[in-house]
Amino acid sequence: MPPRVRAPELPQNYPWLNTEKPLSVKQLRGRIVILDFWTYCCINCLHILPELKYLEQKYKDSLTVIGVHSAKFDHEKETENIRQAILRYDIEHPVLIDSGFKVWQDYTVRAWPTLIVIDPEGYVVGSLSGEGNLDILDELVEKLIHQHQEKGTINFQELQLTLEKQQKPLITPLAFPGKVLATTAGLFIADSGHHRLVLSTLDGEILHIIGTGKPGLVDGSFHEAQFFAPQGMTFDVENQILYVADTENHALRRVDLQRQRVETIAGTGKQSRNIYPHGGAALEIALNSPWDLQKVENSLFIAMAGPHQIWEMNLESGTVKTYAGTGAEACVDGLLHESAFAQPSGITADGKELYIADSEVSSIRGVKLVEPKIVRTICGSGALFGFGDVDGQGFEARLQHCLGVEYAQNFLWVADTYNHKIKLVSPNTGNCQTILGDGVAGLQDGQGKNSHFYEPSGLSVIDSSLYIADTNNHVIRRVDLNTLMVTTLEFTGLCAPDVCIP
Repeated sequence: MPPRVRAPELPQNYPWLNTEKPLSVKQLRGRIVILDFWTYCCINCLHILPELKYLEQKYKDSLTVIGVHSAKFDHEKETENIRQAILRYDIEHPVLIDSGFKVWQDYTVRAWPTLIVIDPEGYVVGSLSGEGNLDILDELVEKLIHQHQEKGTINFQELQLTLEKQQKPLITPLAFPGKVLATTAGLFIADSGHHRLVLSTLDGEILHIIGTGKPGLVDGSFHEAQFFAPQGMTFDVENQILYVADTENHALRRVDLQRQRVETIAGTGKQSRNIYPHGGAALEIALNSPWDLQKVENSLFIAMAGPHQIWEMNLESGTVKTYAGTGAEACVDGLLHESAFAQPSGITADGKELYIADSEVSSIRGVKLVEPKIVRTICGSGALFGFGDVDGQGFEARLQHCLGVEYAQNFLWVADTYNHKIKLVSPNTGNCQTILGDGVAGLQDGQGKNSHFYEPSGLSVIDSSLYIADTNNHVIRRVDLNTLMVTTLEFTGLCAPDVCIP
């Protein structure tokens, strides 16, 4: 038998969240511990959170999960930003903020996400990287429980925690709105944290609440339907149909405004593990975190964040298929079938080309819809760690985890999410310039760069107004494009689902 390795102790002087005091390997002796090395920008890290929650609930008297947040982006190193991510993704286990990658190095971690399993005697007994390891983990935890029951080295007792959501409940009218869509029918808001859609006039008068506010995958009337962290939307004006990327349901939904009905049109409700280009009947093909949508003629183009690809749904035939991207997480230009993306999270179009906010390479990409059908990088370094905040031309420009992009009047408005800015990009020259926000996270109205945002993620232009989903501020901002004056939209009578009294 190889020598057993003692689990390195966890720092006690680093910030901890979701617990009143730091936890130690020594203190947790008698329990099984899973360390989840993650960073909150990473789609793969987000995919394993439901699996960890399942294990936490199944083995709550014998298993402790600890998130070790080792940040990729500079913005993710800030404690308050991590706290917001914990609230957004409803994380209910302790999180250690791994400043300087010390714990990462102590446990010789090499990739996000990585799970380290520690037995009740304090020894490392397993290490798993990537997604899709639930069955292996479940079997290992079960095995460890039986082993240490026989040895008398397991302590069955539920660990009591003080969660961030208990200390500061989220009761704002909107919760982490991910995307916004301004149309002639009104303003559609993906109220992602409340698992619903809100339709208002362009001035904020509420017209419809679509969805119960409880996470689920349920079709039916506006009052019956359920979503799970919906994100991007696109609107068919002629037929008054809204299409929705129901991200955590791994599905596409159709919202019929005239009939006031919600229907699932693509996806099985289960996450796909197939990253290779493929396709088939829309309701029989599993999807993987669709994040944004753009309708072009009779097709829906999908920013499929999970497999790092662009997909297409033919609305007439009811089929879906990979349009561009090999499934590798990278920035590769060229022919559609040779190209690669890195967590595409925003999509827009001018009729001849799709424009993509490619978040993990902090770049804006172009995908041609006409011959020659190729992929190009418009601005940003194109490197997984090539991020920053630099205005400039093409590859000289630097963004930081951009999530939103909107085409209007020959330019691209970009939500430079982790820089808390809105930038304007020329798709022809690649020139990228800051227009709104000074880079300081906050909520402040004002003109141009005298305004503050906090992780803006979605954009939509109609007439002379730009609407912004200011995600971590839980609000929608409106910009007068003639004056660049930013104001915060007020929604009369809108409240959180659990707060509203029928």
